[in-house]
Amino acid sequence: MGMIQNDWLEPLKPEFSKPYYKELYQKVQEEYNTRQIFPPADDIFNAFDLTPLSEVKVVILGQDPYHDVGQAHGLCFSVKPDVKTPPSLVNIYKELQSDLGCYIPNNGYLEKWAKQGILLLNTVLTVRAHQANSHRGIGWEEFTDAAIRVLDEQDHPIVYLLWGKPAQKKKSMLHNPKHLILTAAHPSPLSAHNGFFGCKHFSQTNAFLEEHGLTPIDWQIENR
Repeated sequence: MGMIQNDWLEPLKPEFSKPYYKELYQKVQEEYNTRQIFPPADDIFNAFDLTPLSEVKVVILGQDPYHDVGQAHGLCFSVKPDVKTPPSLVNIYKELQSDLGCYIPNNGYLEKWAKQGILLLNTVLTVRAHQANSHRGIGWEEFTDAAIRVLDEQDHPIVYLLWGKPAQKKKSMLHNPKHLILTAAHPSPLSAHNGFFGCKHFSQTNAFLEEHGLTPIDWQIENR
């Protein structure tokens, strides 16, 4: 299991000594040793590694990693470049096209977003192969809640994009008046027509960042 190395480490360090985290660590190690688990162990903390705390401008919350072979690499909604774009991300791209005129790319690799300050955080960081939500309730939620509390304390503008009810449950943890919270239906094919399409979260995010003197996000994922 990888380790967080950057400026996330200090505020999250207290979590590593808590009983729940020790149990979580042991459980996850056992799972990797005995089952097929995604993402690869070295990718578990990619969201933190690619988006240092001091650089976070936008937070997108997912649930748990993709559970098919080769998809998950530690960023919510993102898949590796040679993997078919999942349906929810296709709908995100459709909204980006409608909102900002972005073309729909031929891949679902969102590392470009992470490197611009978009924290692509799943609330559960591991999953058994082909078993969605199989690591729910083993302790990851407590750890990612701690990360959300750290974000809420940051003294710079941050936009939260909370799509779907599980993500919106985190809204009660967010109290910082310098931050903007935007909510909509989940981009899943089951719910995107219930308010995700037409939400214009991407243009609203950039307008908020520019109002506060920050560089807007270049949302366009390029073809590969």
